[in-house]
Amino acid sequence: MAAPSDFKPIIVGFLCNWCCYGGADLCGVSRFQYPPYLRVIRLMCSGRVDLEFIFRAFAKKADGVFIGGCHLGDCHYNPEGNYDALGNSFVAKRILADIGVNPDRLRLEWVSAGEGIRFAEVMNEFGAKIKSLGPFGSSEGRDVADLQAGLEAATQLVPYYKLVERERFRVPKRTEDGYKEFFARPDYDRLFKELILDKLAMARIMGALRAGEGSPGDISQKLGLEPARVAAHLELLSKQGIVRLDGNQAQLAVAA
Repeated sequence: MAAPSDFKPIIVGFLCNWCCYGGADLCGVSRFQYPPYLRVIRLMCSGRVDLEFIFRAFAKKADGVFIGGCHLGDCHYNPEGNYDALGNSFVAKRILADIGVNPDRLRLEWVSAGEGIRFAEVMNEFGAKIKSLGPFGSSEGRDVADLQAGLEAATQLVPYYKLVERERFRVPKRTEDGYKEFFARPDYDRLFKELILDKLAMARIMGALRAGEGSPGDISQKLGLEPARVAAHLELLSKQGIVRLDGNQAQLAVAA
């Protein structure tokens, strides 16, 4: 769906105090032009941008989320804080895609305090990308309320993800290539699906049941999940005594 010509995106920007925020300030002082869509939130470090911040920004119908930090190897707050931001961006994009939110609506960039022109270039490029995607939900072809419900489920899952991360998802090599290699590994992909995405899908299915959906087909359409995936999760929830299956209908077995 093409974005209307008068569409003015809302982009929430989480900027590192020491570098990217300085770059944005220099950009303004130098009168470099970039779209006025950015709503800035300044933090001490890009690594402080929790997954919950990203999901809640989109749940409030931000059209895009931008994270700006120090260049890798040059973090001014925590020696490796921006690596945490890099890891969170990989994870957030996977979860957003599973919910049905276009992961291109999230962008992470490194901008130093002396790179005002770079900040303008990045924001012009990202602003144009978000304008082409249109308002939140339009390029996704999904009802905004359904996307918001998925984002809320993802937000509730964040504490669980942090526990799993400590045990199973620690990146062994803190370099940019190390992160890219780790998140591209087949064993990571399998574990992430089993430990995170399947949990998220079941939480969303239970939310759909609470909202009155009972048919696996209706749940599949509402959540944007494959019918076979919905059926498999319903069967598992039934075995656990959480869901009752009656023919082609499902309902929660206990009040939740």
